[in-house]
Amino acid sequence: MTEVFDVVVVGAGIVGCAVARELSGLSHDGAPLRVALVESRGDVGDATSKANTAILHTGFDATPGSLEASLVRRGYELLSAYAVDAGIPVERVGAVLVAWTDEELAALPTLRDKARANGYEHGRIIDAAEVYRRLPHLGDGALGGLVVPDESIVCSWTSALAFATEAVHRGTDLRLRTTVTGVRVDGATTCVETDAGTLTTTWLVNAAGHGADVLDRALGHDRFTVVPRKGELIVFDKLARPLVDHIVLPVPSSRGKGVLVSPTIYGNVMLGPTSENIEDRTDTSTTEQGLAFLLDKGRALMPALLDEEVTTTYAGLRAATEH
Repeated sequence: MTEVFDVVVVGAGIVGCAVARELSGLSHDGAPLRVALVESRGDVGDATSKANTAILHTGFDATPGSLEASLVRRGYELLSAYAVDAGIPVERVGAVLVAWTDEELAALPTLRDKARANGYEHGRIIDAAEVYRRLPHLGDGALGGLVVPDESIVCSWTSALAFATEAVHRGTDLRLRTTVTGVRVDGATTCVETDAGTLTTTWLVNAAGHGADVLDRALGHDRFTVVPRKGELIVFDKLARPLVDHIVLPVPSSRGKGVLVSPTIYGNVMLGPTSENIEDRTDTSTTEQGLAFLLDKGRALMPALLDEEVTTTYAGLRAATEH
């Protein structure tokens, strides 16, 4: 059986759901766009979108003038507004970047200036006394910090679900448990082969996450390779929440953004993530080594946190590339 669409979106993570929602509200030649959203899993937002740090980021530390900087800033504005209308839980807890070394302390003015270059004017450098006033349970040795008051925490499940629900109400044909097995370009039409039949489309949107490079190569390109980057996290009991009123961020380095401590929208406290490139695109297991690394970091960041009960541990995979 072959079905005809104007747009087929492959991948119902938060990106694919948002794209389907937007396109399904448009029309072409006086008729609504026919949009299909295809997902191999049993629900939307079931991979990277659900297993991350769930922070709604201002983009204060992105490279000024970069595509990332403009997209993160615009995304913050759009999702902050949409969350109110859609009932997506968001809590503006703010963040404190904590400097633990003289080198990190010296980097704070540069980070503040970078934030200003990105159009974010609310960053403010604070001394050690103010850091501990805001975070009295922080470990010893903090030298200062940079406050970013608009960093927020969000519910990642609700975001993807809201986009997908609105897309379906606008007419999107959501196909769960449907795996793309091949694609074939035939002139102005692309045939998307799935294990449930063939979809023909004028436009194909590749939002396939960890399968994005496979789909790209099926279309005749060789532009990037996805390398799964595993991040393991520990979630502490809700009784730990009084320990942490802000997102506690490390000062970024050439090795990455490091381990953070953050409240969650559900009232828990989260510690993580690790960052490890792996080969298996389905491996979301936690490891003894990864959890030991996090506990060691947590012991230095906030010793009292390790006295609290652990509710759960989890790992997510980010679709990193060589770019």
